[in-house]
Amino acid sequence: MLLTGDISPVKIEQEKLYLDMGLSDQEYDMVKNILKRRPNFTETGIFSVMWSEHCSYKTSKPLLSKFPTKGHHVLQGPGEGAGVIDIGDDQAVVFKIESHNHPSAVEPYQGAATGVGGIIRDVFSMGARPIALMNSLRFGNLTTDRVKYLFQEVVHGIAGYGNCVGVPTVGGEVQFDDSYEDNPLVNAMCIGLINHDEIQKGIASGVGNTVIYAGAATGRDGIHGATFASGDLAEDSDKDRPAVQVGDPFMEKLLIEACLEVIHSDALVGMQDMGAAGLTSSASEMASKAGTGLEMNLDLVPQREQNMNAYELMLSESQERMLLVVKQGREQEIIDIFEKYGLAATAVGEVIKEKVFRLKQHGSLVADIPVDALAEEAPVYQMPSKEASYVKAFQEMKNEILKVENHAEMLKQLLQQPTIASKESVYDQYDSMVQTNTVVTPGSDAAVVRIKGTDKALAITTDCNSRYIYLDPETGGKIAVAEATRNLVCSGARPLGLTDGLNFGNPTNPEVFWQMEKSVEGMSEASRILDTPVISGNVSLYNQSKGNSIFPTPVVGMVGLIESLEHLTPSFFQQAGDSVYLIGDTKAEFGGSELQNIIQGKYEGKAPSIDLQIEAERQKQLLKAIRQGIVQSAHDLAEGGLGVALAEGTFNGKGLGVDVEVSGNQTASLFSESQSRFLVTVKPEDKEQFENIIDHATEIGSVTANAQFIVRTKDRVVIEEDARALHELWKGAIPCLLKSKA
Repeated sequence: MLLTGDISPVKIEQEKLYLDMGLSDQEYDMVKNILKRRPNFTETGIFSVMWSEHCSYKTSKPLLSKFPTKGHHVLQGPGEGAGVIDIGDDQAVVFKIESHNHPSAVEPYQGAATGVGGIIRDVFSMGARPIALMNSLRFGNLTTDRVKYLFQEVVHGIAGYGNCVGVPTVGGEVQFDDSYEDNPLVNAMCIGLINHDEIQKGIASGVGNTVIYAGAATGRDGIHGATFASGDLAEDSDKDRPAVQVGDPFMEKLLIEACLEVIHSDALVGMQDMGAAGLTSSASEMASKAGTGLEMNLDLVPQREQNMNAYELMLSESQERMLLVVKQGREQEIIDIFEKYGLAATAVGEVIKEKVFRLKQHGSLVADIPVDALAEEAPVYQMPSKEASYVKAFQEMKNEILKVENHAEMLKQLLQQPTIASKESVYDQYDSMVQTNTVVTPGSDAAVVRIKGTDKALAITTDCNSRYIYLDPETGGKIAVAEATRNLVCSGARPLGLTDGLNFGNPTNPEVFWQMEKSVEGMSEASRILDTPVISGNVSLYNQSKGNSIFPTPVVGMVGLIESLEHLTPSFFQQAGDSVYLIGDTKAEFGGSELQNIIQGKYEGKAPSIDLQIEAERQKQLLKAIRQGIVQSAHDLAEGGLGVALAEGTFNGKGLGVDVEVSGNQTASLFSESQSRFLVTVKPEDKEQFENIIDHATEIGSVTANAQFIVRTKDRVVIEEDARALHELWKGAIPCLLKSKA
């Protein structure tokens, strides 16, 4: 006899209560067909979270299959807590990015903090020690009190959790645009290190083996968080606060150490984080992957609050919890390790042969579900796709040069745009030096973390220009991957692979689904050509409010290997007298540019074009020059073009300036955002060797000692400014906006 609680299966069906949980009429009928009966309240909740977009990827799975996920160095692709890539010497890097968008819109501090906690657990559930955190953030423009509040509290949440848990936050990116005003994006990335023989998987194999619950007790926070993340953000979003979890970084710190000790015991069979959908997803997914079933007694689950029913226990997303499967008879060994760290660990169930998910409470059966129906056999939908209505008109527009009267004033304006301006006020709140391995701190093209005991290091970046993707999703998708690889190459690293955070609006809108489809196609092609397989990722849909969708924002998190610390290359100018080179061709490309944003207040036209074969060749040549020790600094050209990159090159406190000559149209030369371009400095004695390696490199000037920023043409000076004054404008822009009254 199934215990159904106060709400009967008949009432659930008659009053269509399943709709509020996130199941459609069609899906409810599928559940009835699977069970051969009506589901009770707990079972309805379990199906609704496991079949939510957040857990099942039911609308995005057909697109995700397009990603290249294999490579000779890929040890684990998508499907586990995080992806794993070989870095030699029997070591591997483990990484993944994940979103916490809706929770951060409702409760920004805890939403961001628990996003960090969750992604850390994904990494150490694989057996890896977390060594670095990154993030990718999007907000509306800093002109309203609410956006300022969201921005400040999200940053506080990221810093508060990361700093306390003892994992350095080494960088990331922050961009601002009106499309994110009501729906900010908070994507957290974690990177870990592991030895090959310590890689764990989340499997529940071995009939008779014991299921152990470890970590924090279960409370009523985060119930239906996965469903909350799989729907539009409501205008009265305060009602969704119960779907936001509360984190405890100090407990997570203990949990990391306990789990990393547990992996050395051969009693451990499998381990998984209780993330989205909590106990439900971890238990059912582990069983489904192993081809087994699972039976649990919910009376044994540690509970933070009294009288919790089965529905609450199974759908809670309380933080800092792990689920382990342990060899029968060896439970105490594992429990003792957790208790050594002051953590509770309790046997709550066992692996069974019958492939069902069976739950008992108070001596009664409260759920009995075929386990594959929750995981492997969740519904998948082929959504209708239709080219966005605005795209054809944009593609027919000519690349016209925007009119700029005063290039010096425009450069100052660009440097103060929040997307371009210094994020030092953000990075200063992060502890980037804990663990003492951070070699390049936030603010460069890529962060760099050394691998202890070796001469190697990992370069890490997050990137995505959503404006280009809005204009042309396929081209924008290619650029997102290419720019991430450029960031790594500029630091001296060989790109290894990527993790993606696909942030889009409502996939039932054919135009939004088309944006997703084309973005993924562009990213996939770039991943293949640039040899950066997709090893993990996350999909966050329904990012819209009041009927307005965010710009499509498929964030790319990428890791590269610096094979010797001697190859480490700064992005800032290093010494006076060095020659300044521009690699690549500049065209009049302003669609989606920061210049277009300032002059027109909108984005239209074509996105910058990109040839991935040329991109790959230029990156290969630059990395060769770096490894030969003849590159003093390297910086990719992105938002704001050459003018902004030249200015940023002087922003390292050394009192250096730059004197360059540009040709052709000055606005295009300085502010176009053409792709596959690099700004590089080289010692005079290395110029010949450099030019022999690099095609399409043009010497445009030199680094100077007088802190003057000078741009000239053959016959006149276009910009002459004090580089230190430009630095102050760039550095002070965001703090100034935050202080100003909305």
